[in-house]
Amino acid sequence: IMGTGRRLKVYNPNIEVIGIQPAYPFHGIEGLKHIESSIKPGIFDETFLDRTIFVDTEEAYELTRRLAKEEGLFVGQSSGAALAGAIKLAKELEEGLIVTVFPDGGDRYLSTRVWGK
Repeated sequence: IMGTGRRLKVYNPNIEVIGIQPAYPFHGIEGLKHIESSIKPGIFDETFLDRTIFVDTEEAYELTRRLAKEEGLFVGQSSGAALAGAIKLAKELEEGLIVTVFPDGGDRYLSTRVWGK
């Protein structure tokens, strides 16, 4: 999100870059970090984000399953978390365009509890 967001803001400084994080330090969303309780990656610059939306693990799992069942998109749980954040944002906005990235595929997570239901 850091590199893509920086590049997009060159073209349109009104673009908002919104980070998605697990709501709790001990979570099950592979690929995402709870930044407050984790070692921050060198590329991460919290000041670059316009805001952060926190997502519950079960909400991310449920949306991951729904994406597979209803849309035919076999994605991983960080993609489910991205969708959860986009939905939360959409409920707050009166107008605007939301673009989210699904950063992972579901094949890497077949043995995780996201697919246990």
